[in-house]
Amino acid sequence: MRKQPFDRLILSVAVGGLFLSPLPARAQPVQTDMALAARVTGILSAAPAGTRYGLIVTDMDGRELISIAPDQRFMPGSNTKIYTTATAWAHRAALDATPSGAGVALVPSAKKKPRSDVVLVGRGDSRLSSADDCARDCLSTLADAIRLKTKRVHDVIGDDSLFPDQRWSPGMSWNNIPTESGTGISALTIDDNELPLIVKPGAGGAPPTIGGLPYYTIENRALTVPGNENKLDYWRDPGSHLVRIMGSIGVAAQPQRLRLGIDDPAHYAAWRLRTMLEARGVKVKGAVTVRHRPLLPADDPKERKDTPVARPVLPPLIAELPSLPIAEDVMLTNKPSQNVYSELLLRRLGALQGSGSIADGQAAVTALMTQAAVPIAGYELADGSGMSTYNRTSPRATATLLRWVAAQDWGAAWRETLPIGGKDGTLRRRFAGTSLEGRIFAKTGSINATRALSGYMLAKSGRTLIVSVIANDVAGDQGALATGPMDAALVAIAEAN
Repeated sequence: MRKQPFDRLILSVAVGGLFLSPLPARAQPVQTDMALAARVTGILSAAPAGTRYGLIVTDMDGRELISIAPDQRFMPGSNTKIYTTATAWAHRAALDATPSGAGVALVPSAKKKPRSDVVLVGRGDSRLSSADDCARDCLSTLADAIRLKTKRVHDVIGDDSLFPDQRWSPGMSWNNIPTESGTGISALTIDDNELPLIVKPGAGGAPPTIGGLPYYTIENRALTVPGNENKLDYWRDPGSHLVRIMGSIGVAAQPQRLRLGIDDPAHYAAWRLRTMLEARGVKVKGAVTVRHRPLLPADDPKERKDTPVARPVLPPLIAELPSLPIAEDVMLTNKPSQNVYSELLLRRLGALQGSGSIADGQAAVTALMTQAAVPIAGYELADGSGMSTYNRTSPRATATLLRWVAAQDWGAAWRETLPIGGKDGTLRRRFAGTSLEGRIFAKTGSINATRALSGYMLAKSGRTLIVSVIANDVAGDQGALATGPMDAALVAIAEAN
């Protein structure tokens, strides 16, 4: 592994008035010792050549202990969720008071027979489920309600017009769209807006068997080969229903679960409702259709001016599901880093005062950052999840927000939603066996050439430290090689304090 030379890392350290490099204009002197600075620099230099790090560690009073390029802006990946979920938690009372559960309506059909269409209305709920073992927030509950009203309907319509039609944020990489990481965002969401396929080995030399709901058309180009290795891959052109399964699976391999993204969640949810209605003996004579709301200039608060906020007129519901607590959504967003839930939180924030657009959601985030005294030059966000390649944050901006959150009466509860090193969430396999196992509570981030980690950690002395560290420009597919040095550096800092 090639190592970066010492002078390729920009480390701003002050000890007794001696600086290794000039401090950024707004940086405070870093209070640490030269030995720790050299050790951290040496640890980080083990990252792949060309990796650019930014790091800041402070105590809870904001005093910096060590920093590396703290005011430079980096692509943060899912560290973006810190900004979204903190804003959602600050507004949780208003969000909890706003109905979000999906509902169904029977409306007059354009056809004479049957007389009614079914409309499945989405109101921002992220956890609607069509699972056979669903016990809460179940589409089957709505299907049962329709069955009690009628045995014949014409169209089944998916209505996600509560939010404008912005299924992908600016900066979403097109190659992520076919995957569960880049699935479409909609006010009508079901099963995390993803469709699983189960691939099982066939006989040697034969294609594997593929099971799952028949929403997509499958073109099976894969082969079963000797051994137990899984080298499966898949592709679907954005907007297409044709999925190509490629590669190979060993004859002795375990079945593999592929998770496919959904481009039009409202259509998929309506399609699932149709299958449930038919299973209950309800005859559906028409088609599965959708009602989207186009994005308009008035959906951007900067363009809206005196134009009223566009709000759709939803049909009266014959049955609806209850809203679920926003605190649960935040927990399910941060622990496993769930993109769909975070994007829906952003849009629900936008719907509190605006139209439910991305821009309205970002206006709510910006307002909270202003309240938290986060420097405006330290962040620029294009989505709520971190999948956008347009997002930028500085370590100092994130650390400033984390310090402000910790001072709120809800700060401790929000911190509990973060992954815990060596214990759960996206940190369950990191920091195990180190002095930070169970003692670091932080949000991870991972996207193109990027790894990030920001949150709180307990130092050897027992005091709580705030940390934000980001690696950008990690060469090729070596992102994982940047996390080892990152974690080792944090352990060294914690043990030295």
